[in-house]
This record gives sequence, structure tokens and C-alpha cells, in this order.
Amino acid sequence: MEALRGLAWLLLLQSAGELIARGLKLPLPGPVLGLLLMLPALYWPVVRGPVAACAGFLLQHLSLLFVPVGVGVMTHLGLIGPYGLRMLLVLVVSTWIGLIVTALVLRALYQPESHGLPGRKPGAS
Repeated sequence: MEALRGLAWLLLLQSAGELIARGLKLPLPGPVLGLLLMLPALYWPVVRGPVAACAGFLLQHLSLLFVPVGVGVMTHLGLIGPYGLRMLLVLVVSTWIGLIVTALVLRALYQPESHGLPGRKPGAS
């Protein structure tokens, strides 16, 4: 029952995000706004407990969420023949770009010298 309350909170916040995005004609998707609304809502124990129960349930059955994707691929199998190699190339290149950007951002944000770590002298390598 707790997980159902959590699902209700998830759907309510997603719907609120959709309403805000469409009502204000924002360039962000409604589910993204819903997640932004969820961040402060999770500080409230009435929301945090049920959402945690729902998240646990969804993570236990995560493999079932891939079934619609598999059905979609099978439905559009005819497109994979002529465009499959291009799609694979785009997936690989975009994944690598995402990894590189993430590594560069992490490297820029994490500067051990600037944190004054014990035992290290500023400017020493």
C-alpha cells in the first residue's frame, strides 16, 4: 500500500510538471519539471517514505521496464536494416561524448590541490 502511495506521488508531481510546462510554454519537458518539484518534496517525510517504497519496488522489477523497448525495436525492425549501422555509430559516438564531457567536468570540479588536503603542499605534485 505504501508503494502505491509513492506511485501516486510520482504521478502527481509528473502531472504538475506537465501542467507547468504546458501552461507556461516552457522549453523543458514536464517530467523534468516534475523531478525538480520532487526534490524539495522529498524533504517531507509524508512523501519520502512512500516514494522510497515505490522506488524499491520499481528497482526490483526493473527488467520488466525493458519489455516495451524490446517490443518497439521488434516493431520497427525494418528500419534497423537500412539505418542500423548509422544508429549504432550515433549511439557509440554520443556515449563517448557524454563520458568525455562527464570526465572533464569532474576533473574541473575536483582539484585536490585547492582543497588543502593534509600532507600536501600547495603547488606540489
